[in-house]
Amino acid sequence: MPVDATFPPRVIAVIGDRVSGFDPHDTIEASIEHAADALRVPVPAVRWLPTDELATHGADLLRDAAAVWCAPGGPFRSLEGALAGIQSARERGVPFLGTCAGFQHAVIEFARNVLNRPTASHAEYGDVGGDGELFIDELLCSLVGQTMQVEIVDDELARIYGTTRPTERYYCRFGVNPKWRQPLHDAGLRVAGVDTLDGDVRVMRLDRHPFYVLTLFVPQTSSAAGKPHPLIHRFVSVAVTAVDAV
Repeated sequence: MPVDATFPPRVIAVIGDRVSGFDPHDTIEASIEHAADALRVPVPAVRWLPTDELATHGADLLRDAAAVWCAPGGPFRSLEGALAGIQSARERGVPFLGTCAGFQHAVIEFARNVLNRPTASHAEYGDVGGDGELFIDELLCSLVGQTMQVEIVDDELARIYGTTRPTERYYCRFGVNPKWRQPLHDAGLRVAGVDTLDGDVRVMRLDRHPFYVLTLFVPQTSSAAGKPHPLIHRFVSVAVTAVDAV
């Protein structure tokens, strides 16, 4: 049966294949609640959209969502379904947060549809047709389970954080291929945060979008009641403000 595409106000759609007991999934709803409580607004409902449902029924499943979050947990059951959902949020100006695998898939979507690189690929899936251009490659050192400092190099994100040196938790093994870092940045997917030790990309932000932020780390896991993560706080704030303005 297809997912019901009718979203009441203040529903955040989560692109991803839900796995119970996986901390970066289990903490998403709670982190949104922490942010809403701090904002003193009704807590948005969360509706998960499996990637194979998006592949089968299309990105129209997201048309009434107040915001879209692409979750960790790759490889997804459908790469194309995930990309379709991300493209919809990007093109329609819907608040978007991509964490871990969400970051990686948003880079692939941008490469294919903005940089016009239709074979842009992700090492976890292998080349597209054997000749894919590798935008997301395996990191030299896995970040799974590590907590590390990030240097925020983007003024807008620095204002959101209130610091330029936050500490974040990771679950990922893949990141941006350095070959494509500058072309992505020049096309508007800005490098917004880097690792303090090696300078590798950890955060990206899309220009001219109400909120479109990608993190290789998983901010939801460090959110707490009374202390929401700054990025999620801002994500929810923009989402509910957009709904109230309609």
